[in-house]
Amino acid sequence: MMKKKSISASKASLVFFLCQMISALDVPLDSKLLEELLQPPTITQQSPKDYIVDPRENIVIQCEAKGKPPPSFSWTRNGTHFDIDKDAQVTMKPNSGTLVINIMNGGKAEAYEGVYQCTARNERGAAISNNIVIRPSRSPLWTKERLEPNHVREGDSLVLHCRPPVGLPPPIIFWMDNAFQRLPQSERVSQGLNGDLYFSNVQPEDTREDYICYARFNHTQTIQQKQPISVKVFSMDSLNDTIAANLSDTDIYGAKPVTERQPVLLTPTGSTSTKVELRGNVLLLECIAAGLPTPVIRWIKEGGELPANRTFFENFKKTLKIIDVSEADSGNYKCIARNILGSAHHVISVTVKAAPYWITAPRNLVLSPGEDGTLICRANGNPKPDISWLANGVPIAIAPEDPSRKVDGDTIIFSHVQERSSAVYQCNASNEYGYLLANAFVNVLAEPPRILTTANKLYQVIADSPALLDCAYFGSPKPEIEWFKGVKGSILRGNEYIFHDNGTLEIPVAQKDSTGTYTCVARNELGKIQNEVHLEVKDPTMIIKQPEYKVIQRYGQVSFECIIKHDSTLLPTVIWLKDNDALPDDERFLVGKDNLTIMNVTDKDDGTYTCIVNTTLDSVSASAVLTVVARPNPPFDLELTGQLERSVELSWIPGDENNSPITNFVIEYEDGLHEPGVWHYQTEVPGTQTTVQLKLSPYVNYSFRVIAVNEIGRSQPSEPSEQYLTKSANPDENPSNVQGIGSEPDNLVITWESLKGFQSNGPGLQYKVSWRQKDVDDEWTSVIVANVSKYIVSGTPTFVPYEIKVQALNDLGYAPEPSEVIGHSGEDLPMVAPGNVQVHVINSTLAKVHWDPVPLKTVRGHLQGYKVYYWKVQSLSRRSRRHVEKKILTFKGNKTFGMLPGLEPYSSYKLNVRVVNGKGEGPASPDKVFKTPEGVPSSPSFLKITNPTLDSLTLEWGSPTHPNGVLISYILKFQPINNTHELGPLVEIRIPANESSLILKNLNYSTRYKFYFNAQTSVGSGSQITEEAVTIMDEGKMAGILRPAVGAGTAMASRQVDIATQGWFIGLMCAVALLILILLIVCFIRRNKGGKYPVKEKEDAHADPEIQPMKEDDGTFGEYSDAEDHKPLKKGSRTPSDRTVKKEDSDDSLVDYGEGVNGQFNEDGSFIGQYSGKKEKEPAEGNESSEAPSPVNAMNSFV
Repeated sequence: MMKKKSISASKASLVFFLCQMISALDVPLDSKLLEELLQPPTITQQSPKDYIVDPRENIVIQCEAKGKPPPSFSWTRNGTHFDIDKDAQVTMKPNSGTLVINIMNGGKAEAYEGVYQCTARNERGAAISNNIVIRPSRSPLWTKERLEPNHVREGDSLVLHCRPPVGLPPPIIFWMDNAFQRLPQSERVSQGLNGDLYFSNVQPEDTREDYICYARFNHTQTIQQKQPISVKVFSMDSLNDTIAANLSDTDIYGAKPVTERQPVLLTPTGSTSTKVELRGNVLLLECIAAGLPTPVIRWIKEGGELPANRTFFENFKKTLKIIDVSEADSGNYKCIARNILGSAHHVISVTVKAAPYWITAPRNLVLSPGEDGTLICRANGNPKPDISWLANGVPIAIAPEDPSRKVDGDTIIFSHVQERSSAVYQCNASNEYGYLLANAFVNVLAEPPRILTTANKLYQVIADSPALLDCAYFGSPKPEIEWFKGVKGSILRGNEYIFHDNGTLEIPVAQKDSTGTYTCVARNELGKIQNEVHLEVKDPTMIIKQPEYKVIQRYGQVSFECIIKHDSTLLPTVIWLKDNDALPDDERFLVGKDNLTIMNVTDKDDGTYTCIVNTTLDSVSASAVLTVVARPNPPFDLELTGQLERSVELSWIPGDENNSPITNFVIEYEDGLHEPGVWHYQTEVPGTQTTVQLKLSPYVNYSFRVIAVNEIGRSQPSEPSEQYLTKSANPDENPSNVQGIGSEPDNLVITWESLKGFQSNGPGLQYKVSWRQKDVDDEWTSVIVANVSKYIVSGTPTFVPYEIKVQALNDLGYAPEPSEVIGHSGEDLPMVAPGNVQVHVINSTLAKVHWDPVPLKTVRGHLQGYKVYYWKVQSLSRRSRRHVEKKILTFKGNKTFGMLPGLEPYSSYKLNVRVVNGKGEGPASPDKVFKTPEGVPSSPSFLKITNPTLDSLTLEWGSPTHPNGVLISYILKFQPINNTHELGPLVEIRIPANESSLILKNLNYSTRYKFYFNAQTSVGSGSQITEEAVTIMDEGKMAGILRPAVGAGTAMASRQVDIATQGWFIGLMCAVALLILILLIVCFIRRNKGGKYPVKEKEDAHADPEIQPMKEDDGTFGEYSDAEDHKPLKKGSRTPSDRTVKKEDSDDSLVDYGEGVNGQFNEDGSFIGQYSGKKEKEPAEGNESSEAPSPVNAMNSFV
């Protein structure tokens, strides 16, 4: 046999025939070969053995055959030659053996009944067809008969016989009524295999006059109808009534009512029967039983099991059907009919016989002269068939002798055949149930080799896959095949190649170096021929970025990637599939070059998406699953069960979880009696639970709904459940948050939170309000009020304690006894002021005040604390008054001291203290006067440098805005800055406090100086102001003055330029002015971009080493100061050249403290609000003046 390797489908059948020299009947030869090679006839088409024809149409008996030369045809009828030329009604189709018998033009089909056989013959032999039995179909009418009505007693069995006329083929039987409606069938009423209608027991509803049996003859498309059958069912009650009406003096109508009966088989009869069926057919066994109640049928096989997968039950289990029966299905089959009264059974002995069937059918032989071969014909059947041989349609015993053949039972052996040995042999296998006839030819040919594969055929394969190079050949004797690579290559051998019997060369794993030209050579004793084919090996197509599993929420967007790599000579096509089918025709699906995008994802988009990449040579695919998740669908079918007074069980069916498991269910309720339309949270349960026991309150008309929750969100609420109204009861609880607070000095206002509607537990909700004065032996005073939440008691003493309770009640009774709460009647203003007020000054900005507490009885209310009013009278340094602004500090609780922050140094203050309750403030204590000591001053109000000369500068300044004491002197420090931006030695000068200007002499010409200026009191130095200035180069030339800048972090520069008016100097100065203008423009552009001039960059790199941070004493506030002292740089240090004057403004308010004017203190007197006095810091780098630098500076830098 040929090796089972993958070869071209188009060559498969040809290779089987030519190379193996054994061919099946239906295998075609190569078209070019057919024109040249001789072939015995082969029957290709014929009519069935048992051929039933329609007598109204022409009879067509088919017989088609092929061969070379084309065969001629002849027929026999009933074993004798059928001369079609003598019968004008019979014609044979051209180039065919098919007969056409013309019945429609007067012929009669019955005249052509018989057994026909076709013979196809050419010079190589003769093939014959099967014996074709021609019979016209028949559909006879029913014989006329008189049908008597069937009178049946209720409960009895009944059989309505059909007895259709014998037709060919047998008709199909069915029962209908006059309206052509099929009669209903059931376990009680059913049709048997013979067409009869069986009633296991009749019922009154079976009474009717139109039971009609129909026979349908499919071959002639006709339906025959039997006469209607009438059935009348009578009951014993109606029969007794009829008899009683005619025979009044008898008791004959005392018959028993319908009685139940045990089963009795209606068909088959008896206890046993036999059945013969042929192998491969359908076995039908039937049992129909009578009985009341209607029996149930059950089937068993004695000594075995009913065959699985081939057994079916029909007609309400009354028919056992086994398909494709075999000898193993022989045996005894028992049907058992059973009802409550008993059972009946029947055994059917089944024997499976077999018409002949092939084990090995003979196959055509193509042999070369001198070769050997065999024809084998093996068949089986039951009984075993007889095998007989024919040669060219003639029994082999009387056929012409051939010395090359020998018959041995079911085998013919051929040896040393010659061309004259060509013939067609027939094998006939027959027994009493049928026969088999097979034609097989022996064709002896002598032919030189031929290669049938197209020359220079190009094969393309993918690397690492098999390559199959065809060399379809023919020759007789069978040629030998050899393969070469390249035109002058050596013969191919070795394990890397597989040589198939059909001539195909297989390269199991083709590589890139396998590309090339291959030559196939076929030779036998009659000749030699060769053919070239070409092989190209391509790179495989790969998906380098596969789609990935995605989880997406409904209405979202998702994208799958499919990035490929392929051979550059191949053109790939990418196809996307959903669930192995084409993508939906939907504009939401966008297919890109390397991806698939789905917009606005819906639930139906859930599934598996596959990217398929096809080329002409290979195909790869990758899949990914898309899971669409969404909020769950709402639960449904809510049901209330187990209704009790205080509980009910709620169950529901979950909705679709939409691919995200339900985590929990939320149950809500609506009180249709008190709050219709408002849903409240009741409880929640895990997502695996679908029932819950709910606790209920009395007098509530409950409706429930369920909400499912998953990771995506909450579902829509379910439809509400049915309503459930619980019975009324006493209130279970009393109002909450009961309080007693007077709104006036002589009343008590009692308030509470009313019960909600469902908490009332019944109609007529009211409240019993009770009160009595505490610590006084009084009785309770009570009043019942409507469903309100407040009651006012008038005429009470001022601020006395009361015991209060509020109890709920409704029409059914009271709630449990409520608990008591303590309230107070209304407050009044305190009566006395705090005494013994003392002030202790801690430092220039902080003082501590003490006072004695007032007696609690004089407070006449809840003590809330004390308020300290204080205000500045005057500054001791200026002796001038101004508008008095009082400040207030509140100290909660029963405190007797507090701290006063934010005081101004060297000032005179007054204060008083008042007690506070819920009604207001009491009288003020007498004013207490205290003074604050000196502090450090603020910075001088300004610093100006004027009149620059070659060696001098004039300084002018203003006194500090807030001297905070008596000024004793001013401190001036200055140092030069050279052209390399380094700082020179620091010089310090002390100036009397009464001075306001100073001329500095003996300075270097054309030199920049930095000045540091501050004031001093006896306490210390205040914050400093800084300035820079430049001495001029010569008299009449320019001098730059840097004006002071006020505030923190801003710089303002002013430049004055004096131009000499001498005539000889005008030209030079014009050039200098033009240069200055250009430099100004450049500096302006740099400043807008955040740039710095060079000196500034150097200065910003250093901080003032003498600036020391201020500290706060532990537990107290440090001296109040709004500005940080600026001290001059030491030699070699740097300071920001911000050209600013640091200025501090005093503020009498406490806005800068955490509590403002209502600041509060802890028990130890410390201030609660965080101290947040503003401190001016030296400007950070880059925070310079927005003005342009002076021309002098620019010129200095230039020089």
